[in-house]
Amino acid sequence: MVQSSKQRENIALLTAAIVALAALLCWRFAGQATILCATLRWTALAALVVYGCLRRTLTAWIFIAMLLGAAVGYDFPNAATNLRVLALIFLRLIKTIIAPLIFGTLVVGIAGHSNLRQVGRLGLRSIIYFEIVTTIAIFLGLAAINISKAGVGVQLPAAPATETVPVNKLSAQDTILHIFPENIAKSVADGAVLEVVVFSLIFAVALAMISEQKRRPMLAFCESLSEVMFKFTNLVMYMAPLGVGAAVAYTVGHTGIAALGSLVKLLLTFYAALIVFILAVLLPVAMMFRVPLRAFVRAVTEPVTIAFATTSSEAALPRAIEAMEALGVPRQIVAFVIPTGYSFNMDGGSLYLSVAAIFVAQVAGIHLSLGQQLMMMLTLMLTSKGIAGVSRGALVVLMATAASIGLPSESVLLLLGIDPILDMGRTAVNVLGNCLASVVMAKWEGEFGTEAPSPAVKESVLQ
Repeated sequence: MVQSSKQRENIALLTAAIVALAALLCWRFAGQATILCATLRWTALAALVVYGCLRRTLTAWIFIAMLLGAAVGYDFPNAATNLRVLALIFLRLIKTIIAPLIFGTLVVGIAGHSNLRQVGRLGLRSIIYFEIVTTIAIFLGLAAINISKAGVGVQLPAAPATETVPVNKLSAQDTILHIFPENIAKSVADGAVLEVVVFSLIFAVALAMISEQKRRPMLAFCESLSEVMFKFTNLVMYMAPLGVGAAVAYTVGHTGIAALGSLVKLLLTFYAALIVFILAVLLPVAMMFRVPLRAFVRAVTEPVTIAFATTSSEAALPRAIEAMEALGVPRQIVAFVIPTGYSFNMDGGSLYLSVAAIFVAQVAGIHLSLGQQLMMMLTLMLTSKGIAGVSRGALVVLMATAASIGLPSESVLLLLGIDPILDMGRTAVNVLGNCLASVVMAKWEGEFGTEAPSPAVKESVLQ
């Protein structure tokens, strides 16, 4: 029976691949608008749906939903733009999980172990690791765009008049102040992940310093809260294929697959740099710390896919925490490293900012010396902290940085047309980098695989 089910899965997958290849050949030789191409495309998708029904795993359905969403956005763009509400519902549900999940897991992880020295050591090691990796990402992006010169001689289409980006130029003092919460309720409402982390850390340290009798009730509450939020995540994740598919459909329907136009060189430069970063930086780091690569890839597939499709790091955060705990990272480490990394370890975002900033200068015909480029990179390193989860946050930082060094801010608006496509890659790499960072920190602390994941987490990874 098991063998028969597996055979049916393989047949459905093979059928989808053959029909998809036929659709690609039809598009290449007969044109993309023919009825035959559309028929073949939807037949391949139908075969994938059959495969999903047989496979019945959440990861499979997320991939299928992405392809279905792209097809709906391409063939029915007007209807696809109306599907955005489904993606927004999914994102809203995810955002309700983040603050209580971070609070519960961090408090239990720190106050429950009462090892405050480990917290300080973990924080210092994490910050050092984050800054080294993001600096490498920035310089890699700088090298890529200077080699490709994607912006030299490019004629960009005008951005829609309705598209605007608010510019909030933050000083170094403001950047530091935004780390610390002035009102925890406001931090939760604003989705300020780093402020929630700081509050949770201070709260956990204070809780660890009181007597066992008074600490026990709050610890029990926080432990129960974290378990409930993991269950909450499991329930919300059943909506992930619908939310992911709607997000992809809206993106394709709104911007169009052919919207790349003359910016295709920039896209190729950026995604090539991301691939080089993964293979030349993240992979050697994983091998250096002896990360179990096959198990790690299986664990990060789902959160990275969610991040790629929704272009939201927050959407992937609960699943990333669960996946890394199930892989063997202790809860107190994963609950600290991943949320903190969302502000300090944005590998994809850092690489994007360096590529986009030099691209804007090239388009404007402004030559920047090596010293000016290095100063820009330093500015980006300081201003990019805390933008994860903010809609078009990287564009906001890019606008502020461009203004600070004399680049025409109007040129940044020209990136709006392809920003959703760029955002997919940078968000996915952000999540991948933070997941790897949690495993690296656990290995560095010598605690990888020392604690069994909770039943709720085990259940979540088996969906």
